Formats: sequence, C-alpha cells, structure tokens
Amino acid sequence: MKKLVFIVSLVLLLGSCSEYQKVLNKGKNTDKYQMAVEMYEKQEYKKAITLFEKIMGPYANKPQMERIQFMISDCYFQTENYTMASYYFSKFIANYPESTKVQEAAYHSAKSYYLASPSYSRDQEDTYKALTAYQNFIDKYPNSELIEEANKDYAELNKKLEFKDFEVARLYYHTENYQAAIQAFENFNEDHLGSVYKEDAYYFSFKAAYELGMQSILSKKEERLSNAILAHRKFEKTFPESEKLDEINAMGLKLQEEMVKTKELLSTISQNN
Repeated sequence: MKKLVFIVSLVLLLGSCSEYQKVLNKGKNTDKYQMAVEMYEKQEYKKAITLFEKIMGPYANKPQMERIQFMISDCYFQTENYTMASYYFSKFIANYPESTKVQEAAYHSAKSYYLASPSYSRDQEDTYKALTAYQNFIDKYPNSELIEEANKDYAELNKKLEFKDFEVARLYYHTENYQAAIQAFENFNEDHLGSVYKEDAYYFSFKAAYELGMQSILSKKEERLSNAILAHRKFEKTFPESEKLDEINAMGLKLQEEMVKTKELLSTISQNN
C-alpha cells in the first residue's frame, strides 16, 4: 500500500513538473500567466518568478500587469531576494499609485530594504534606503495596522546607525588618532541627542583630549591641556553620579599638575629669551 501511494505521488509530481516545463517552454502567454498565478498561490515562488519574468514584456500594457507586478514582487520577498523585491515593490508603487495594494507594497518595499540592511560594520546604503522608505510609509499611512511594526523597524535601524557612529569614533580613540576621535565624538553627541551611548561618548572624548594634551608638543600643550580640563569639567557636570567619575577626577588632577609644569616651563623659556 505504501509503495502504491509513493508511486501515485511520484507520477503526479512528474506530471506536474512535465506540465510546468511544457507551459514554460512552449505555452502561450495566457497559459504562462495562468500557471504563474497557480504557482504563486501554491507558494512555489521560484517557479512563479520564472513564468512571470517570461510574460512581463507581453503583458506590459495590459490590465493583468498590475497583478503580475505585485505578485512577482512578493515572490522575490518570499524567497528572500530582498534587492529584487524592493526594486519591484518600488516599481509597483510608481506604476500603480491608486492600487488597493499600494499600501502593502510600500510597507514591503521598506521591509525589503530593512531585511537587506547589513551589520553595522558594513556599508549602510540599504539602511538609509529603508529609513527613507519607512518614513514615507509612516507619513502617508499613519493609521495603518502596520504602523507599529514600521515604527519598531525604523527605531531599530536608527540604533544601528547610532552604534556605527559610536564605534567609528571609538576606533579613532583606540588607534590613538585623538584629534579625529574628539571631533567624531562631538559630531556623535550633536547627531544623537539622548543616545544610550552618551556617557561613554563623553568619557572617550575626555580621554582622547587627555591623551592629546599630555602627549602634546610644548608649543600646543597649554591649549590642549586647557581643552582637556574643560572636557573633564563638562563630564563631571553632565554625569555627577557616574561610576567613571573617580577615574575621570584622578586624570583631571594629573591635567592640572601638568598644566602647572607646562606654564612654569613656558615662563622660564620666555624669560631666557
């Protein structure tokens, strides 16, 4: 009995494959369209894509094209080809702005960019595209049932960019490029108000200023030590309860001592000249 069931299933499968190949290679456009829809509804998305691609030219100016464009967009989305999905969803929105499916397409276009967005350490082009697409969706469909998910994804993407900016600034510090680190942390604090990394940004910015001042050549030392002292005061005022304060204050004392020595040395040099 089991053998019989297997044989019947195999025959049906082979027959189905044979029919698909027959339509794909020799079928009329109407047959390809019908089978493409059938494959889509059966969630056989890769087969559906192959058929849809075959008929997009012949159906370019026909009423069925609206349905074809949406289905092929969804096929690419379901098969995790998010680059093609975002392309086709965006094309659908542009071509059929009055479609009943346009809201769904707008969301899935943004979602495609979101899912294509790489880790923070890589190029963030898709992240920026996702943010733009989500913002357009949020602005246009504020009452959509998908708005909560869109807002969640939007916030997550912003956090990724925020962390990337923080890590870039911290990399400058760890590679001892202290001037670049100070500027990067200043930019970070301006661009990401209320960031969860705010305290760490101030902390590393001060430490970069400290190292720059302490290691500076004499002609620039007084100015750089002064900047580091200001950075210390700013951290102390902004984070009076910080667990890092003991470390920061100890470094602040060293800055003051170094400033006294520097001024004395500069005064001696000035007198001798």
